[in-house]
Amino acid sequence: MMALTIPMEMWAFALACSGIDRRQAYAQAGIFFCFFIQREAEIVVRISKWTLFILILAVALAGCGGGNSNNTAPPTEPQPAAEGGAAESESQEPVTITFWNYGNTITDTEFNKLIVEPTKAKYPHITLERIKTDSDTTPEDLLSTGQIPDIIYTSSGPSYYRFLDLGVVQELDELIEKHGVDIDRIKPAILDSIRSFTPDGKLIAVPLSFNLFITYYNKEIFDKFNVPYPSDEPQTWEEWLELGRRLTVQDSGVQYIGIDLGGPGSLVRSLDLPNVDPATGRSTLADPQWTNIFDLLKSQYEIPGFIGENQEIGYDRVTFMQDRRLAIRPAFLANMVGPLEELRQEGIELDWDIAPAPSFGDNKVGGSIHSVILSNQSKHLDDAFLVIANILSDETQRLVSRNGRVPAIINPELEQEFGADIEVLKGKKVENVFKLEAKPNNPPHVLDNQLGDVLGKAAEEIALQGKDVNSALRTAEEESNRIIETWEKTGS
Repeated sequence: MMALTIPMEMWAFALACSGIDRRQAYAQAGIFFCFFIQREAEIVVRISKWTLFILILAVALAGCGGGNSNNTAPPTEPQPAAEGGAAESESQEPVTITFWNYGNTITDTEFNKLIVEPTKAKYPHITLERIKTDSDTTPEDLLSTGQIPDIIYTSSGPSYYRFLDLGVVQELDELIEKHGVDIDRIKPAILDSIRSFTPDGKLIAVPLSFNLFITYYNKEIFDKFNVPYPSDEPQTWEEWLELGRRLTVQDSGVQYIGIDLGGPGSLVRSLDLPNVDPATGRSTLADPQWTNIFDLLKSQYEIPGFIGENQEIGYDRVTFMQDRRLAIRPAFLANMVGPLEELRQEGIELDWDIAPAPSFGDNKVGGSIHSVILSNQSKHLDDAFLVIANILSDETQRLVSRNGRVPAIINPELEQEFGADIEVLKGKKVENVFKLEAKPNNPPHVLDNQLGDVLGKAAEEIALQGKDVNSALRTAEEESNRIIETWEKTGS
């Protein structure tokens, strides 16, 4: 038996290298050698120690040197996923996944209902932890602290490019195949828009919802000035502006604002009009549609009382919800529903309702894709992916719809449940959310943020300096093309 001690140790080592638990390896080695000794006595087979050594060495090399250096089993075929989610997690070790919101509205209530609870129900070993920062914290600020979130919640558009430029975006196609996620469930307008952000059409985000534009209106202000409520049929931007003109009134020392159309970036979402012409690579500001947008804005700025005493030319949800002096606000759906519900939970009631979004006569509405990006710096890539893939399941998307967001997947039944779990939406005309056809996002460009700033500057010059629309657009076009040419030469 002493002669067999070393070979037995090596046999156990070989089995362990092949992926078998160490205790199991010793047990199997012992069984083998008991069997070997018994057979040796019966048939008087003699094997030299060196022959046995070579045999064991061959097994050890096969187990430890077969190209699987981290001792894991070879990859298996992707497993079909139930209802769009990912296959079950391979590891059940407890893990904490961090989540950071940049540039979107998602309340703590929404985060728990739409992300935390569905994840915990399907993957009990995963704990989600929300990273909370000041509203003006940039991605660069966060990363400079060494705090890199596993999941980033943001909108389609310049934010995608920002994270791509920082080099933290994980392409998802391989993980989608590995975990058997059915992305054909995603609405084509959403899927195509996300893929348009990379030259080779890679999927870099998973959508939670399609954040469409709708029109909020404060019924209290309409009642105060005896103006009929808006129509439930779609209206043009021009028609909405005329209605807002009637409600821009000063009363008892309070300046009421009838409507804020938003900036040029809001109006252009209704049109098929990118900042940069894909064919020429130059600014589109010579397009007559831009003139129409800025003519509308100029008409708004010229309404007596619209420009604030501190030179304000835009009004946000605080003016609508808390100050209660903005009558009509075309805005993203998610920008208001969650905060209005939290306001209700605080015991503050506001008499408001929903009308269809404005359009330019074609009954099409633009939006933004609220989505999640997976960080390639995550130490728990597969588990973090399971979290974001679960967003596409029927169960989660039903919660999305019932909590007042437009689902990202193809399933008309879900839209019939829109807002059912949100107390503040009960009795509201939620059917008006779906009166217009949702259009894909305009073709994106890496300079959209900078070019958007140029548009904002042009609007300010028209509103506050009295510059005419043609001159403002001509200056803006020259500045936009200068930015584009610099980027082409320097890459920045």
